[in-house]
Formats: sequence, C-alpha cells, structure tokens
Amino acid sequence: MRHVIALDVGGTGMKAALVGADGTLLHEARRATGRERGADAVVRSILDFADDLRAHGREHFGGSAVAAGVAVPGIVDSEAGVAVYAANLGWRDLPMRELLSERLDGLPVALGHDVRTGGLAEGRIGAGQGADRFLFVPLGTGISCAIGIDGAIEAGAHGYAGEIGHVVVRPDGPDCGCGQRGCLETLASAAAVTRAWAKASGDRTADAADCAKAVESGDPKAIAVWRDAVDALAAGLVTALTLLDPRTLIIGGGLAEAGETLFTPLRAAVEERVTFQKLPSIVPAALGDTAGCLGAGLLAWDLLATDSEVSA
Repeated sequence: MRHVIALDVGGTGMKAALVGADGTLLHEARRATGRERGADAVVRSILDFADDLRAHGREHFGGSAVAAGVAVPGIVDSEAGVAVYAANLGWRDLPMRELLSERLDGLPVALGHDVRTGGLAEGRIGAGQGADRFLFVPLGTGISCAIGIDGAIEAGAHGYAGEIGHVVVRPDGPDCGCGQRGCLETLASAAAVTRAWAKASGDRTADAADCAKAVESGDPKAIAVWRDAVDALAAGLVTALTLLDPRTLIIGGGLAEAGETLFTPLRAAVEERVTFQKLPSIVPAALGDTAGCLGAGLLAWDLLATDSEVSA
C-alpha cells in the first residue's frame, strides 16, 4: 500500500504516522524529542524516528514510503527546506529537508511550519472545510495561527505570517522572549494560564487544565485567571479579524480542550469588542493533536503531486 511518512515535531514530543493516499492514518507513534540532551540530539531523534517508520512501512504495508512530510515549530523556510529558528529546540538554520532526505536514501521530503501544517489539515479535512477564509489558532505553549485562503495556507513573504502570539495586547504586560512586553502568548497561551494559576492557587504543579476544572467548580481565583486570559485572547483575535476578515476562527490546542468553559466566554468577549467588523464563526478544531501529523502527510502527498506535474 502506497504511503508517506508524516512527522509533527513539538517542543517536548513528536507525533508521527504513516498516511495513505486517501488520508488514512495507517500507523501512529509518539516519542520524546529528547531536547534536554541538546539540539543535535533532537535532530538525531527525528532522523531515527523517520527511519524506524520507514522500516515499519516496509514490514507491514508491502513497501517503503514514497515521500515524507515534517512539521516543525519556529520560523520555517519551507521552500528552502530550512528550519530557520526554533527557540524551544535550539535550532538555527537547520537544513532539515536535506538531512531527512539523506537519512531516507533520497526520499522526497516536504518541510512545513507546525501551525500552518495543522491549519492545512483543519482546512481540508477538519473544521475549516467549506470556509474560503479561516484562521486556525492553537493555544499551546505559545500561540501562532494559520491563515487559510481558498484552500491554501498563507506563509507570508518571508515565512513569518501568522505570528499572532506576538501581537501586543497589553503594553505594560509581562516580558516576552521576542523582546516585547504584553504579547498575546504571554497572557493567553496554555503556558501563560498554567503560570498564572500555579501562582494564584499556590500549587506549583497546577496547570491550565486544573484551572479550567476550578473555573467549572466556581473557584473565584480560577475565574479571575481565566477571565484575564480570555480577555487578552479576545483582544488578539479581534486585531486578527480586523486585518484578515476570516469567515471562521478555529481554536485548537490545549486550552480548547476545556470546551464551552473556553468557548462561551470567548465568543462573548469577541462579540463585545467588534464594532464594524463581521463576526466570524468561532469553532473548536476538529482534528485534535493529530492535525499536525495529518497536515505533514498532506504536504508529502502534495509534494509528490507537484513533482509528477513537473515531470509531465
């Protein structure tokens, strides 16, 4: 059975799959990145994982993968196949496509930005189906977004499009790693909620999911933390929809797992802020944490289709 290798590399873990031509997940696996051992160790982990996936395909599906797709965080030059910068993984100008293709004996490799790749999957086979303009915003360790336009994801002139997490929503807010203060991701990411709730609750082990549960139980401290995060998120989203006028806002990532505990106040906060703007539908992501893997598989199949067209 023809299939491709799909890898979604995160800050601490990797999700991978073998994906059939119809988008079916034939095999799924997960591993730690091993980032505590350094940037080079992360690269070795990715290459080893891909090689093991290829071996699994040979053994169970009658042949080797025909291409590979990999989604990575940070700044990505997809055309050059270079992971330009990833703060959480310690990468600068890493020739990921070349390294992976070499390890896989010349297999065609597509490289994509993790959020844009997840957005590609949500747009084609997830919550964005049928929407000509959408934003996919996963709320995880940081915040970025994918800008969907007529079935494609806009990368921008330099591959930086969608960095909504670095829109300043509170100029007097916390310092951000990018050098600014009050960036959206310092206030409304899952990591930001975790920090705020751990401080407010006095429990160093508490996280964003614990905060959501405390909100549901009526804890006033949790409600205050949650409200601050939702207000900041709404401010960032209204800036985005003012600029981009999407038909649909797709919210994913860890915070979206809170369901209506997030979506009910978020919809209200966005509606309260809009003036002349058209209010988009605000919906949860449909593919969960498989979006990046599915998107990486789509990139690989798209690469093969493009190569075939060029050859023809």
